[in-house]
Amino acid sequence: MAKHKPKILFLSTGNATRSLIAEGFLLNLTGDQFDVASSAAEHGPLNPLANEVMKEAGIDISAHEPKSIGQSVKESFSYVVAICDSTKERSPVFPFTLHLLRWSIADPSTDGGLLGQQAEVFRRVRDEIKDKVRQFVSDIAQIKASELSIA
Repeated sequence: MAKHKPKILFLSTGNATRSLIAEGFLLNLTGDQFDVASSAAEHGPLNPLANEVMKEAGIDISAHEPKSIGQSVKESFSYVVAICDSTKERSPVFPFTLHLLRWSIADPSTDGGLLGQQAEVFRRVRDEIKDKVRQFVSDIAQIKASELSIA
C-alpha cells in the first residue's frame, strides 16, 4: 500500500516571502516526507533578500514558485499554516482543511530602513520561521507516534 504524504500549505497573507522561507525549511528538514506548497495573497517574484538570507542558511529557494490563493483554496490540505502579522493581516478560509495553524510573524519586506537593516530583519524573520518549522515537524512526529501507539 502506498504511503500517504501529508499535504502542507504555507500561506503568506502579504507577498510570498514568509511562505517560501517556510517551504524551503520544511523541505530541507524533511526531504520528501511531505507534499509542500506555498501561496500568497500578493503573487509576485521572490524577494531577493529572502533568497539571500536563505542561501546564508544553506537553502536555495530561488526556483520555488508560490501558488495563487484562488488555486490553493480549492485544494485539500492536511495542514494550512497561515503566516501573518496577526495585528495587520487576515487569512482566507480553507474549507477543505482539517488543521489550520496561524503563525504571527511580521512581514520583513514591509519594514522600512536601509538595506543593511532590512537584511537583519529578514534574518530575524528567517530564524523565527526556522524555529516554527522545526516545532511543527516535532509536533507532527509526536502525533504520528501517538497514532501508532493507539493502533
